Amino acid sequence: MVEVPVLFRSLRAAPALRPAAAPLPRKLDVAIVGAGVIGLSIAWRLAARGLDVGLFEAGTTGGGTSAAATGMLAASAEHEPGGDSLLGLGLESQRLWPAFRDDLEAGSAQSIDYRAEGTLVVAVGRDETERLRARHDLQRRAGLDTRWLSASQAREREPGLTPAVTGGILCPEDHQVDPLGMTSALRAAFLAAGGQLFEATQIDGLERSGGRVTGVAADGRTIQAGTTLLATGAAAGVAPWPSSAPRLPIRPLKGQSLTLRGRTGPLPMDHVVWTAEIHLAPKSDGRLILGATMEEAGFDCAVTAGGLLALLDAARRVLPGLEEMAIEEIRTGFRPTSDDDAPILGELAPGLLVAAGHHRNGYLLAPVTARAIEDLITTGRMQGAAATFGPGRFAEAILARGAA
Repeated sequence: MVEVPVLFRSLRAAPALRPAAAPLPRKLDVAIVGAGVIGLSIAWRLAARGLDVGLFEAGTTGGGTSAAATGMLAASAEHEPGGDSLLGLGLESQRLWPAFRDDLEAGSAQSIDYRAEGTLVVAVGRDETERLRARHDLQRRAGLDTRWLSASQAREREPGLTPAVTGGILCPEDHQVDPLGMTSALRAAFLAAGGQLFEATQIDGLERSGGRVTGVAADGRTIQAGTTLLATGAAAGVAPWPSSAPRLPIRPLKGQSLTLRGRTGPLPMDHVVWTAEIHLAPKSDGRLILGATMEEAGFDCAVTAGGLLALLDAARRVLPGLEEMAIEEIRTGFRPTSDDDAPILGELAPGLLVAAGHHRNGYLLAPVTARAIEDLITTGRMQGAAATFGPGRFAEAILARGAA
């Protein structure tokens, strides 16, 4: 069995693993493996539809990569050359987000700290300004609602920015949530909808009968399921059990993030701020998340001096006032990155679905992913932009390894 290391490091004590909420069931409508933001979102929507859903997590709910995110919902700021299809998926998800937020907060009785001030992408220096102009031209050609800001206009919106800022782009439709608040709310809403959650529960393999996946095996028991869904993030690329599930073209892209907290008053910023090197996401409770490094390091979850130095240097370069902030948390996560940096959504084999490979857009794409998988399970097909992100775009031989 391939073991994926714990993906969480903090200056505060990590939460203890909670035991499984109840004895393992014998039968489910849907068994979902992986309780990150994607698995949680799908599980909640299916449970709200009245399906009997079991959610299985080897660690704690939302305690892996989902906890190391900044919570950006940034379809416009993320847009890159050649990314038109992914942009369409992101914009569709942005349109779903307000209703998703309202339903989630109502279903959980919790706030997810949804903030709509927008995202501000800034340049420091002439070279960065030219690259940012090119990015804005790309956004305009794609029909996105973004606005070029002069240096003074950017600093007017965020007075704490360094005087060396030379220009910026305002992306008013790119919002943010609190990652920890969202995963907590999803957990609560899922349970309130009647879902069954099994934390600290390792899935050992898939059950098959007549050429169809019929459930999962855990703790020496067989759990029958009409549909089994893999939402295991970066682990989907190594398969969390031997030879019984396909190894998808997904690799871990390591990211270290740092959470600061102001000590002398309110945070020195309101918008999410991007530079060429870093993202800074202020939260309503006084935290400022700096994220994240981009490291091809496999599943090495070590917090490194170089990673933290890079985050602090990049943040100080654009926001000098953070020097007096206190360091609260350090987190490590692994972005589930597919070969084309886009999610893999759909059927892998009869009875077996996947929702993984969201790269750094898990929070942005949670509503559209949940709707797509809900449609697939309840109607037999995905609609909208999600339908173009099926497993079939990759070589069948890669996806089918171990699935036959």
